[in-house]
Amino acid sequence: MDSTRTFVARLLAFAFLSNLFLYSPSAVKLLLAESPTTSILAPDAKVELLADGFKFTEGPACDDKGNVFFTDQPNDRICKWSTAGELTTYMQPCGRSNGLCFDAKGNLWACADEKNELWCISADKQVEVVVKEYNGKLLNAPNDLWIRPDGGIYFSDPFYKRNYWKRGPSEQDVQGVYYLTPDHKNLIRVADDLQQPNGLIGTPDGKTLYIADIRAKKTYRYTIEPDGSISDKEFFCDLGSDGMTIDEKGNIYLTGKGVTVFNPEGKQIQQIDIDAGWTANVCFGGKDRKTLFVTASDKLFGVAMSVRGVDSQ
Repeated sequence: MDSTRTFVARLLAFAFLSNLFLYSPSAVKLLLAESPTTSILAPDAKVELLADGFKFTEGPACDDKGNVFFTDQPNDRICKWSTAGELTTYMQPCGRSNGLCFDAKGNLWACADEKNELWCISADKQVEVVVKEYNGKLLNAPNDLWIRPDGGIYFSDPFYKRNYWKRGPSEQDVQGVYYLTPDHKNLIRVADDLQQPNGLIGTPDGKTLYIADIRAKKTYRYTIEPDGSISDKEFFCDLGSDGMTIDEKGNIYLTGKGVTVFNPEGKQIQQIDIDAGWTANVCFGGKDRKTLFVTASDKLFGVAMSVRGVDSQ
């Protein structure tokens, strides 16, 4: 008799849950909203194609108004996607810029790949070559960068040989990560034990730096010291990345095959598939910083999010 009652109770419970899902869409949405794998996306969010026809998009960065700038690297131009949804060419040529980042003064910093330099582009588009060598030797090629709150700059320097270079092999003994002091007078190599560092991003408090070793397919977390050096190297996840960003909850966004999101503990919480061969980079933008912009192969995509980005000054 007890077993029969148990069976009937379970059957009634199943019927109740079935009706809940069949006839109460709001209940389904509530359960989905509570799922950690969907909570960072806006309700009913879809990946939207914003623009295409490029050769290879990279380096998205958001200004203080929410406009997003990105590079069409083989075409040697920086493009602008405005908060009104308008696409324009901001600068061409642009030193075949790759990664971009705005500082607190509104200057656009660019990893100028043509001559392996780090540029500072003012609001009136005046270009200053700030870094072009380390210890009297050419850099490999600055690739991605992040500016900490006090203006110090971290950038990765992997070596990807380009057919437009007029130079020989790498002059540096490693593919490293560098720190440029806020006064722009001292360049320090802060990481020299990675196979091929690429994407990097820091926390808005300036205390933690994430660096992706794309060749080793791993990402690490570091403590940022007051002098700009980094310490306490800690394994974060088994995935490298081309570009990276961070949201207000401390979640880290990695790129390559779509966008893969990890929480601060290094647990994957979201996979955003992108209909393109390679997802190069990502940033938050828009007036409320709640749109995720994705540069992928020859396209630019956008995804509405429920979380806000904190990767811009």
